[in-house]
Amino acid sequence: MPEPYILAIDQGTTSSRALVVDARGAVLGVGQHEFRQYYPRPGWVEHNPLEIWATTHQAMAGALAAAGLEPRRIAAIGVTNQRETIVLWDRRTGTPVAPAIVWQDRRSAEICDQVRDAGFEPGITEATGLKLDPYFSGTKLTWMLRENPELRARAQAGELAAGTIDSWIIWKLTNGARHVTDYTNACRTLLFNIHTGRWDDNLCGLLGIPAALLPEPQPSQSSFGTTDPRIFGAAVPITGVAGDQQSALFGQACFDEGQAKNTYGTGCFLLANAGPQPPKSENRLLVSIGAGAGPAGPEYVLEGSVFVAGALVQWLRDDLGLFGRGDDIATLAASVPDSDGVMIVPAFTGLGAPDWDPYARGAILGLTRGSSKAHIARAALDAIALSSAELVGAMNRDLPRPIQELRVDGGGAGNDLMMQLQADYAGVPVVRPKQTETTAMGAAFLAGLGRGIWQSEDEVASLWRAERTFTPRMGPAQRAEALKAWRKAVGRTLGWASPG
Repeated sequence: MPEPYILAIDQGTTSSRALVVDARGAVLGVGQHEFRQYYPRPGWVEHNPLEIWATTHQAMAGALAAAGLEPRRIAAIGVTNQRETIVLWDRRTGTPVAPAIVWQDRRSAEICDQVRDAGFEPGITEATGLKLDPYFSGTKLTWMLRENPELRARAQAGELAAGTIDSWIIWKLTNGARHVTDYTNACRTLLFNIHTGRWDDNLCGLLGIPAALLPEPQPSQSSFGTTDPRIFGAAVPITGVAGDQQSALFGQACFDEGQAKNTYGTGCFLLANAGPQPPKSENRLLVSIGAGAGPAGPEYVLEGSVFVAGALVQWLRDDLGLFGRGDDIATLAASVPDSDGVMIVPAFTGLGAPDWDPYARGAILGLTRGSSKAHIARAALDAIALSSAELVGAMNRDLPRPIQELRVDGGGAGNDLMMQLQADYAGVPVVRPKQTETTAMGAAFLAGLGRGIWQSEDEVASLWRAERTFTPRMGPAQRAEALKAWRKAVGRTLGWASPG
């Protein structure tokens, strides 16, 4: 039998990537293509769905070429994606009828306010595990249909399809044969009941979403269809799908209750495996479905979301010109012993957990005449680490047992200084794996399990390897003082852009 290969698609916020992975978990080829970000108004963020598909197609071709493989050699495809970004398209032509509204977008804040003021938020949280925030897909779709009566009429007539990016990619790969999603993406819409595992008619009615728009939800390890040979070059089963953060948790082999990971990408996302029962968060964290949910039973995750992390580094590089390459921030930040009192709160698109304030805006605080660009760079790394450390504390208060170690991934995980700061502020060891492509690896593992390439999660876990562990050097008193200062700085930004 020829060796089985898996193609993992990782459709992210700023680029589309694809990896070819073999049965030993080795990456044989990578393809990546960036695409444009559109900011038509303050607080608005859009993507062109056709650009997302074109770059995804190019990334797949690039990964296959790098691995020296033809499409027919691929045994299974896995898909992971930026969550909460919503696409609306024509069922007959497959053409988008509006720009994709990105997870960072804040335009539906007033819709959230209206629903909250009407007293519906507690029921929404109970059903979905989420907070009522424009971060999630449902109110974005509500906004689309409210703003364009023609689209609403077409949606009600069954002419349109809506879905998160996984649904869009699968629709394109199967040439319109399948309109599906997985539980991990569905549960981030404000429309999906995490207790019943189905779309919730009451929530759809509350947000004015015709049920005919929505894809069929199913477990992350299941059959999502087969690629159309005219699109991909061969008929290949799609057997694993998960939203990027649950996929990264799976890729980090966090299969046991209490195991946690933090991903440093455009934002920062801290997830912990919460086991087969949905936890009750008393600290404004989110409860979602994990990628391990399936025939054996449910799996839930506890999550804290930081909206801006790597995007802060990009801003300092591209808009302020403090350094030439993203990696240069580590050298600049390390040239000073600390930030000398400078603090940055990068609330460019509001704040996620634990504040959930869409009207917060960014600030640089504590500046003096002696403040330098090195202090600002150091404050940026502090901000990313402190925002995640605050969530580790919140998660420890919600979980039965505190987090013992934090597995890290994403581009920022390669920054040694920031990882040491993360260990110091969180007060737990930070473990960086040898393979930091954990989001894509999660999709590969799911697809491989779904195809029978691996037989169990234990077999997958045996493929995970640590590369370096960062242990805390900071004492409890100094850590508490740093977190207190961070909370004071965050308080200065809350409600800044609120109406009136």
